[in-house]
Amino acid sequence: MSIMKQQCVSDLENERKNCSFDKEELTNIIDGGVEKTQFRRRLEEYFLRDPEFLDSIGPDYMSHEDRYANELRKACHMIHKFSENEEINQVIGRPDGVRSIMGLGFLGALTRDGNPLQLHLGMFIPTLIGQGTPEQQEKWLGKAVLGEIIGTYAQTEMGHGTFLRGLETTATYDPSTQEFILHTPTITATKWWPGGLGKTANYAVVMAQLYTKRQCYGPHPFLVQLRDETTHQSLPGLTVGEIGPRLGMNTSDNGFLRFDHFRIPRTNMLMKHSQVLEDGTYVKPLSSKLAYGTMVYVRVGICFYSCHLLQKAVTIATRYSAVRHQSEMLPGMPEPQILDYQTQQYKVLPQIATVFALLFSARSVGDMFVEATKSMNEGSLALLPELHALSCGLKALSSTDSTSGIDICRLSCGGHGYLASSSFPRLYTLCTATMTYEGENTVLWLQVARYIIKSYQAAKSGKVVGPSVAYLVGKNTTDVKTDLSNAGLLEACRKSVCAIVAEVESRLQHLCSKGQDFHHAWNNMSVFLVKCAQVHTRYYVCEQYVQIIENLKLSDGLRAVLRNLCRLYVVNHIIVHQGDFLRCGALSASDMNALEEEMSDLLAALRPQAVSIVDAFDLDDFILDSVLGSRDGNVYQRLYDEALKSPLNQKDVPDAYYKYLRPLMKANL
Repeated sequence: MSIMKQQCVSDLENERKNCSFDKEELTNIIDGGVEKTQFRRRLEEYFLRDPEFLDSIGPDYMSHEDRYANELRKACHMIHKFSENEEINQVIGRPDGVRSIMGLGFLGALTRDGNPLQLHLGMFIPTLIGQGTPEQQEKWLGKAVLGEIIGTYAQTEMGHGTFLRGLETTATYDPSTQEFILHTPTITATKWWPGGLGKTANYAVVMAQLYTKRQCYGPHPFLVQLRDETTHQSLPGLTVGEIGPRLGMNTSDNGFLRFDHFRIPRTNMLMKHSQVLEDGTYVKPLSSKLAYGTMVYVRVGICFYSCHLLQKAVTIATRYSAVRHQSEMLPGMPEPQILDYQTQQYKVLPQIATVFALLFSARSVGDMFVEATKSMNEGSLALLPELHALSCGLKALSSTDSTSGIDICRLSCGGHGYLASSSFPRLYTLCTATMTYEGENTVLWLQVARYIIKSYQAAKSGKVVGPSVAYLVGKNTTDVKTDLSNAGLLEACRKSVCAIVAEVESRLQHLCSKGQDFHHAWNNMSVFLVKCAQVHTRYYVCEQYVQIIENLKLSDGLRAVLRNLCRLYVVNHIIVHQGDFLRCGALSASDMNALEEEMSDLLAALRPQAVSIVDAFDLDDFILDSVLGSRDGNVYQRLYDEALKSPLNQKDVPDAYYKYLRPLMKANL
C-alpha cells in the first residue's frame, strides 16, 4: 500500500473512531424503521451485485446512441428483475406497493445519466393508479408494471408548461364512432419534453383539452397508443421523436409528439374522476381538485429524490474533506485535513443538516398525502388545498436547496469536483432539472402565495384555516425578551413570517385601492409574494425538524447529534436571513451576535461526527459512483486509474496530431 493511500485510509479510520452515536440507529431512522432498512439492503444486494448493471466502458466515452442503448439495456434488466423477485412482487401486490418500490433511492444509481423508463415508473404508472378506473387499471396497469407496455406522461407542450389551461392539444369527441380525435393545431401545441417519449414508450398519458358537444371542459388525461406493440413503428396519424441534447439526462430520450386527427376509443379517457358518456354527455368530477392527487404524489417524490441526490453529494464532499490535506494552519506544521478549516465545515455541515430537514418534512407531507387519499376515497376533499400548497412549496424548496447544496459540495472539493468522475456534474444536472419539471418553481411559489394570502384574509375575518397556516392568527408581541431556545427561535420565525405576510397583503390591497385590478396588483407584488411562500415553507420545515427530533425515541448519543444538526439548520437560516428578523423586531442585534457565536460552536461540535453521519446514509460505492467519495478513501489512486481510461490515453500520439497538428508545426519550421 502506498504512503498516500495509507494516509487516506488512516484518515477515515480515525474519523470513524470519533463516532459518538449508533450509526445503525441513525440508518434505521433515515429509512423509516429497522424493517425498511433490512428490505432496502436485501434489494440493494439483489440489484447492485448484478454484473449486468456494470458499464463496459465509461458512458462519457460513448456516442449518444450507444449511451441511450446502454442505459435502456440496464433499465429493462431492472424491470425483468422486478418480475423475478418474489419479495418485490409481494410488495407490489399491496395497495401502495408500486409507490413503495419506486421510492427506493438506490434504483436511480442503476442508470447513470437518466433512465429511459423513468417516466414510465414515476408518472405513467402512478397516473394509471390515481386516475384510471378499476376496469382501466385491470386492462393496463398489470402490463405496465411488468413492462409489457411502456408509457410516458405527455403534458408539457412547446408553448406551454405549468399553465395547464393554456395547453393547445385537443381531444374532440365523435359520438358517431365513440372516439376522441386528438389533434395538434399549432407548432406550439407540440408535446415537448416527456422522458421516454422519443424512442422508448409505445403508450402515453396525453393531457389534452376535452371538447364534447361543442363545449370545452379543460385538460383531461387520455391513454394513447403511440407505437405498434410488435414492430415498435410509430402509428399513422402521429409524429414522434427525440428533442436533442440537454444539459443532462441525455439517455432519457426526451421527446416530441404531434397528432393529425388521431383517433382513440372513448374508453381511453382516464375516467376515475370525470367521464364522457357514449352520447357525449360530460360527467364532471366531484371536485376539480381531485386530479391534484397524482401531482401531489409526484411532487413529494421529487422532494425525496432531490434529498437523495444531496445525500450523495454531501457524502462525497465530507469524505473527501477528511482525506484531503491542504496548506498550513500553523507555520511549519503538517498540512491539516481541509475539514479542520471552519470555512470548509461551513460548506459541508449545513448541507448534512439540510438532508435531514428535507427528509423529515417530505415524510410529513407524504404522511398527509396518505391521509388525504383515504379521505378522498371516503368523499372528503378537505385536506386537498392544504396538501397542494405544502407539496408545491416543499417541492420548490427541496429542489432549490438540494441543487445549490450540490454545487456547494462540488466547490468544496476544489478542481477535482469539476471532473465527471467525481459524480458532481451528473448530480447537479439531475437535480437542477427538478427545479423546472413537474411545476416550474416560481409558478409553484406563487400558487403557495395565493393559498397563504387567501388563508391570511380568511383568518383575519375569523374563519378557520388549515393547520399549516393557523400560525398566521397568532399574536405578534415584540416587547418580551427573546428566548433563544428552539421554541424561542421557532416563535421568532413565526413572527417574521407573519410580519412579511401582513405587509405584503397590505401592500397588495393598497394597490387595488389605488385602482389596479387584482391581477395587475398581484403581478406587481409577485416578487414579494414569492418571498411569502418561501419563508412560510421554510418555517414549516424548521417546525417539522424540531418537532420530529424531539418526538423520536433516540439514544442519548444520537439525540445530541441530531439536535445539533437541527439547531445548525435553524440558526444558519436565521443568520442568513437576519434582515427579516431584525426588521420586524423578532430578534435583536445582540441576539444575532449570540447566534453567530453559537453557530461556530455547532460547527466545531459536529465536525468530529461528520464522516460517521454520512456513513449512516449507508450509500454503497456503486451508488455514489465517485472517485472522491468511496468508503475506503483511496482518492488519488482512483483519480489516476480513471484518467487512464480516457480513449485519448490509448495511444501515445493521437491520430489528430498527424491530421492537424503536424502540418501546422511543419508550416512554421
